[in-house]
Amino acid sequence: MPFIPHSEADVAAMLKAIGASRIEDLFDEIPAALKIDELKAVPPGLSEMEITRLMKERAAQDGTPLNFCGAGAYEHHIPAAVWAIVSRGEFYSAYTPYQAEASQGTLQLIYEYQTMMTRLTGMDVSNASMYDGATSLAEAALMAERCAKKGPRRVLVPKSVHPAYRKTLHTILPLQNIEIVELDVATDGGIDAAALAAQDVGAFTALVVPQPNFFGALEDVDTLTDWAHAKGALVIGVVNPLSLAVLKPPRDWGATGADIVCGDGQPFGVPLSSGGPYFGILACKQEFVRQMPGRIVGRTTDLDGKQGFALTLQAREQHIRRAKATSNICTNQGLLVTAATITMAMLGPEGASRIANASMRNTRALRDLLVAIPGVRQLYLRPFFHEVALDLPRPAHEVIERLARDADIVAGFALGEEYAQHENALLVCATETKTAADLDRFAQALRHALS
Repeated sequence: MPFIPHSEADVAAMLKAIGASRIEDLFDEIPAALKIDELKAVPPGLSEMEITRLMKERAAQDGTPLNFCGAGAYEHHIPAAVWAIVSRGEFYSAYTPYQAEASQGTLQLIYEYQTMMTRLTGMDVSNASMYDGATSLAEAALMAERCAKKGPRRVLVPKSVHPAYRKTLHTILPLQNIEIVELDVATDGGIDAAALAAQDVGAFTALVVPQPNFFGALEDVDTLTDWAHAKGALVIGVVNPLSLAVLKPPRDWGATGADIVCGDGQPFGVPLSSGGPYFGILACKQEFVRQMPGRIVGRTTDLDGKQGFALTLQAREQHIRRAKATSNICTNQGLLVTAATITMAMLGPEGASRIANASMRNTRALRDLLVAIPGVRQLYLRPFFHEVALDLPRPAHEVIERLARDADIVAGFALGEEYAQHENALLVCATETKTAADLDRFAQALRHALS
């Protein structure tokens, strides 16, 4: 809670300075009929001690269940040093770095973040982050349309893209007269590149390629990228940044690589936090940089030859005419970018690779334990990163509810919530935070629930 230091004498002095006798005079332009005496639905105020106790009680209601749910938000270990540093005043309360002369520390950190993201993705340029992964994809699609300048205004989006991302696309793109063509998922859980090539999909501006996709499966990114480029379209890669520690970077997809890359940066240093806030990644090839929304920090030298940092290429609505802006997004979740940058700096390439590999090993070990249970099978047989879809002998949402109630386990995500044909399918994830005992506990609980 904020501490308000003004005494009654301070308030009286400020009112006298502006020629008002009481605070209510500052709102005298509001008609009396619109004013209310009290907020009846708001409870009485609490003291600091009382509110602290209340919030601790509410936080305890969440408990500490054993979590095997991913579906776009992943439970990774966050070193204590990360948020200890992020919580320092110069980071925690820093405002948008419009004034370069007063914001060199923040600007340098963002520059380091951009550098790390370009090295992960292999792209030429990264911006200073977006709101989240879903809006980052929407901005990438809008960016692709601007890069095309003219054409069909159609984007191909596989149904294997995160459902929340697709819903965000359907919220934003139609308002810009952009058609979204959803591609069906093949029986193996991904995009059938051969079948897609045989279809007459018509002209389109961009193809969205998730890697890994929502089911955790890996797509044939090389074939898909080359096919889209042969059609004269751009390729938008949607990635889990941690997977890039072990998978081919989008720069190397196909003959010439993806054109735009987006995703959610949550796996690096950002806690689950009951669903957010997170931050979005957006990177691209150099040739498209002038269509990139958001902020970009550049490095330069001053008149004395000293290194300095400044915002550059800010084609946003605060700086130019709204109709000419590349985006009207005004927030980029900079505090979370700070956490991610510190996390990546602490891990380095080797540390990120160790976490990715440990997560992959744990998920495969969990898969082996669970498919040994009668009636449980792997839904899709494609190679996968650190999530896998399993088919159960009963509705997945029932199993999730039972394991939560009886075993204090978050069993995963029920795919039937978004894919009606998969009512019995459970999407599970095991990151580096899980031990062999955790995996055994889950397997025993699931065996009991299904028996």
